[in-house]
Amino acid sequence: MNFSLDKSIEILERTPAVIAALTTGLSPEWTDSNEGADTWNVFDVVGHLVHGDRTDWIVRAELILSDSDNKAFSQFDRFAQFENSKGKTLLQLLDEFKTVRTASIDRLRKLQITGDDLAKTGLHPTFGRVSLSQLLSTWVVHDLDHIAQISRIMAKQYKEQTGPWIEFLKILRQ
Repeated sequence: MNFSLDKSIEILERTPAVIAALTTGLSPEWTDSNEGADTWNVFDVVGHLVHGDRTDWIVRAELILSDSDNKAFSQFDRFAQFENSKGKTLLQLLDEFKTVRTASIDRLRKLQITGDDLAKTGLHPTFGRVSLSQLLSTWVVHDLDHIAQISRIMAKQYKEQTGPWIEFLKILRQ
């Protein structure tokens, strides 16, 4: 599929509801567990998504489209959620994610991005020059990646209980 802003927004605007539907009201064993040492639980993933909406995706898109001569992106702190989410509940983070994502989508729509804009570039600290269409495509796939991660984290809570069926359950072998 070729990049489409409208199709991208279809995913971006649904992500908070998808994650909320998947996790709200579950026992802590589902949401507080992780996949082992140095891995995240559901709470950490949602906190990461909140931080990304506040400091990464839309900020970088706006920089690419700005009149600034300096198109260098700030380094993204992939672990900021550990400090930023302290003292919050998962339900609070889910509400916060819904709020910041709605604001991000509103800002994205207000940019009135054209086909020519999609080829404009910024400077990523690791990858170098990247286009707006690459950034926005990555935002969508990043959401889907974390939805898959949340599903995998939860699935692995029953890994041992599946017995021989593990052979057919790819999610448990990742």
